[in-house]
Amino acid sequence: MGLIAVYPGTFDPITNGHSDLIARASHLFDDLIVGVAGYPSGSKQPVFSLDERVAMAQQVVGDISNVSVQPFQNLLAEFVRQCRGDVIMRGLRAVSDFEHEFQLASMNRQLAPGVETIFLTPAEQYSYISSSLVREVATLGGDISRFVDPQVADALGQRLQQANVTQ
Repeated sequence: MGLIAVYPGTFDPITNGHSDLIARASHLFDDLIVGVAGYPSGSKQPVFSLDERVAMAQQVVGDISNVSVQPFQNLLAEFVRQCRGDVIMRGLRAVSDFEHEFQLASMNRQLAPGVETIFLTPAEQYSYISSSLVREVATLGGDISRFVDPQVADALGQRLQQANVTQ
């Protein structure tokens, strides 16, 4: 049995920064599970449903043989246990991400002893990209084609058009 890593996130939507980290991490682990998190009730409303986010992630990284995409709506530590994961992999874009990620890693160490957290940084051309920035640029009519897969850009454009029609 090989080393299994879980890369959790909401991926609303999955960006080129995410796919860069996934591709690079796929060389480090025997299996990499992209865990697409549902939003807890009362949390912010996602642009895409959990099923849509899972489908988009599968489209973007589906050609990487040792990567699978799975939804989860429970505690990350429990999801990692269910997946028989050894490692939680997280991305760090900037120093400002570190404090929050350090807190999460410490909590996960308490909840899932024996599961390590590792951090990868994205390639420099993706270090400023976040899902929330991509959504904001798209909402304001900007070109997001450099930041996301073409299928994701199309899906986000269609979703924003639907939202404008209903308003």
